[in-house]
Amino acid sequence: MPGISLSRRRFLQSTAGAFATHFATQPLSSGAAENYDSYLEGRLYKTLKIGMVKVDGSLTDKFKAAKAAGFHGIEMNSPGMNVAETNRAIAASGLPVDGTVCSSHWNIRHTSPDPQQRATALEHLKQAIIDTEAVGGNTVLLVVGKGEDGPEAEIGPRSIENISKALPLAAELGMQIAVENVWNKFLYDHDGDSNQTADKLVNYIDQFNSPWVGMQFDIGNHWKYGSMGGWIRQLGKRIVKLDLKGFSRKQDKFTNIGDGDLDWADVRKALAEIKYTGWAAAEVAGGGPDRLREISMNMDKVFGLSGEH
Repeated sequence: MPGISLSRRRFLQSTAGAFATHFATQPLSSGAAENYDSYLEGRLYKTLKIGMVKVDGSLTDKFKAAKAAGFHGIEMNSPGMNVAETNRAIAASGLPVDGTVCSSHWNIRHTSPDPQQRATALEHLKQAIIDTEAVGGNTVLLVVGKGEDGPEAEIGPRSIENISKALPLAAELGMQIAVENVWNKFLYDHDGDSNQTADKLVNYIDQFNSPWVGMQFDIGNHWKYGSMGGWIRQLGKRIVKLDLKGFSRKQDKFTNIGDGDLDWADVRKALAEIKYTGWAAAEVAGGGPDRLREISMNMDKVFGLSGEH
C-alpha cells in the first residue's frame, strides 16, 4: 500500500503467509466441524478481476465502483499495469490490490518447446512479481502453459524449471506465484469423467519445494472433472487464494456463481476443514454497478457470508 515502507510491507506479507499456513495445517476442531457453514464469516475476503468492472471513467472510478459493490480488493493485470496510476486509485478509493494476473500467460507459455518463448514468459512473470509488490499485492496468478506443448512428462519438468528461475525474486519481494487450475489439458484428463482427483496438481506444486509457489484454486473450473470439495481437501495448505465461478454438469457449461449444480455446501465444509482464510476472486462476466453488486451478493450466498465483514 502507498505509504507503507518496504520492510514493513514484507513483514506484513510474511506474517500473513505464516498465519494462513499455520491455520491450513491445523486439524479442524469438533466445534468448527459442526459449524462449518459459518466458518468463513470474517475469514474470507472478496476480490474480482479488473476487467470485470465495466464502469466509465478513470481507474479510480472503477476501484470505487468495486468497493461500493461490496468487494474488499481487486486484481490487476501485469505486464501492462500502470503502477503509479494504480497506486493513486488505491489511495483515492481505499480499495487494495490483493494480486495480479500474469497477462500474457496463455500465449507466452512456460511449457513452450521454444526456449525463447520460455525466456519471455519468465521475464513477464518477473515483471508481474515486481509490479505486484509495487502496488502492495502478494500473489501473481499464473497459468503455466498448455498440454498441446508436448507430453505431460516433458512439459511438467520444463515449466517447473522455467518458473523456478523466478523464485529468488519472489522470495526477495515476498510474492507468491499462484498456479491456477484451468482447461489447458494439463494435470488432468480433459476427456475424462467427473471422478478425477487433484493428485497431479498436488505433485506438480510439491515439486517446486517452495513456500512461494501455491495454488489459486478455481472453484468451478474443474467441477466437470471432479469433486471440488475433494480437491480442496487434497490441496490443503497449497491453496493460497481462490477463484470462483459456477458450473453445470447437467448443461455442461459455466454459470453465474451459485447457479448450476456445483456442491457449494461441500466446498464450504472443505474450506473449513483446511482452515482456509484469505482472498476469493470472482471470475465471471462483469458489468456495471448493479451487476457487480449481484456478483458480490452471489459470493456471499455460496460462502455463507453476511456481506458485512
